[in-house]
Amino acid sequence: MPRIKLIDRANMNAEQARVYDAAKAAGGPLGGPYYAYIRLPKLFEAAQNLRNALGSGPLSRREQQIVNITVARHWGARYPWFAQVEVSLKVGLSKAVIEAINARKEPELADPREKMCFVVAREALANKGLSAETYAAAEKALGEESLVAAVATTGSFSMTCMTAISFGVEPPAVNPIPLAE
Repeated sequence: MPRIKLIDRANMNAEQARVYDAAKAAGGPLGGPYYAYIRLPKLFEAAQNLRNALGSGPLSRREQQIVNITVARHWGARYPWFAQVEVSLKVGLSKAVIEAINARKEPELADPREKMCFVVAREALANKGLSAETYAAAEKALGEESLVAAVATTGSFSMTCMTAISFGVEPPAVNPIPLAE
């Protein structure tokens, strides 16, 4: 049960309705933590814009999803995990990769960039940054722009996870790969 009341579109003020309608028209996310963000329309809009900027950046969709599910697993964020597993399966991540991350194990990833995205997200969260060794390896494997995108995605999606947890946003009952306890 969400801790925060869901605001129906008909009950939104003019600014909330404006940003909601713009996000809906653009196909952006409207549920999950966005139920909380809508209370601050500028935050709602900024979160949409950040999501779009990172989504059109140098990381592939698979690389982005590896980061996102690693972040959701780290935070134990059930709704973000649910939402990102659906997208991960659509972009071709295997159930074995998803299940390994869910079990807090290193997934078998043949692509060196995908593997480094996992390593960067996991280490940045666990150690509050990257060691000199990991930074050098990530810069070599990903390049500077993609490394910036991987770190920024880790931070941005951490905000999403913390919001969902704090406001009790839960996944639906039908959940193909539930987050492990």
